[in-house]
Amino acid sequence: MSEKVVLAFSGGLDTSISVSWLMKKHNLDVITATVDVGQDEDFEAIEKKAYAIGASKHYTIDAKNEFITDYIFPAIKSNALYQNKYPLATALGRPLIAYKLVEVATKEGTKIFSHGCTGKGNDQARFDVTLRSVLSDAKIIAPVREENMSRDEEIEYAKDLNVSIEKKSQYSIDENLWGRSIEGGILEDSYEEPPKDIYKWIDIESNLPTKYLEIDFSDGIPVSIDGVTDSLQMINHLNTVAGQYGIGVVDHMEDRLMGIKSREIYEAPAAFTLIEAHKDLEKLVLTRNELEMKSLLEQKWSWMIYSGLFVDPLVNAINSFINKTQERVNGTVKLKLKNGSLTVVGRKSENSIYDQNLSSYSSSSNFNQTFSKGFIEIWGLQSKFNEGDKK
Repeated sequence: MSEKVVLAFSGGLDTSISVSWLMKKHNLDVITATVDVGQDEDFEAIEKKAYAIGASKHYTIDAKNEFITDYIFPAIKSNALYQNKYPLATALGRPLIAYKLVEVATKEGTKIFSHGCTGKGNDQARFDVTLRSVLSDAKIIAPVREENMSRDEEIEYAKDLNVSIEKKSQYSIDENLWGRSIEGGILEDSYEEPPKDIYKWIDIESNLPTKYLEIDFSDGIPVSIDGVTDSLQMINHLNTVAGQYGIGVVDHMEDRLMGIKSREIYEAPAAFTLIEAHKDLEKLVLTRNELEMKSLLEQKWSWMIYSGLFVDPLVNAINSFINKTQERVNGTVKLKLKNGSLTVVGRKSENSIYDQNLSSYSSSSNFNQTFSKGFIEIWGLQSKFNEGDKK
């Protein structure tokens, strides 16, 4: 009886040829698993395809709510943007998928895993590191990486195996609740403007009337958007509404983990809107020192997640600091949407450390300006002792 392998299966070219490759090259019983993290796919069709090309068993796992609670919400708290641009949609989804593969493998009594990652991308690290953090003796087989296959070679291999591959697009696309990534094709020319037809969520020529949104936060996470309180519905609502207003396009020259630069296009209306609102509310309730330290840790957190180190102890340590700051991040942010523009136009919180009476220039201010003279004398004391003064 053949050993079993659990394959992360999307139904695309990479994972489809992997089924036959694992059966023929390794004599393995292939069990496929598709994890629903909000991608717009026909999961029944994916299951049928898995069986048609040789899988002995298929799992479809709905992990959308877990994705929001355990991955997206921490990303919002961390204002997570890799290189200040990418909201980490794919990077956040991969460790969750890896955990679900382990659950399937445990049921099936195996420690052998497979995925369709290439040796050029970041996903190989995200899968492999997470899998081995749970099962240190996990065996991981990555056919495309191990055979050093190009996309053209993969297509030829699929033809030789009589594996049906539906070519949906010239682009490589990954999608989940938190965003869509589009790469490849003509986008590989870094000077080529992306064509309109690559966008699914965003109307880049939006000309709708001005719209206002109100987002309520509690402990740093959104709890209500325009009266919508269900977490999944909130994110879908923002992807629709903000996308209609042209919000959330990212055209990014990105540094991959492997040292390769790549041109990436992202659609992330909900991510862009929520992070912008969250950052603004933090400025109302957190101190200058907290904000300064948090901004440094946010960059490190984002890099760790991007690089496949979601399970690293440092991530947990950073989370502890961030979660402590979020205890005061409660309140409402008002945003204005217009023709691709997103602007925060108001914010309020019971934890606000903004005092209008102190900051006002009107006669109602209770700030005593005369105190500032002595402060300035001391504040600039060392700056006075420059080379010019010494001479």
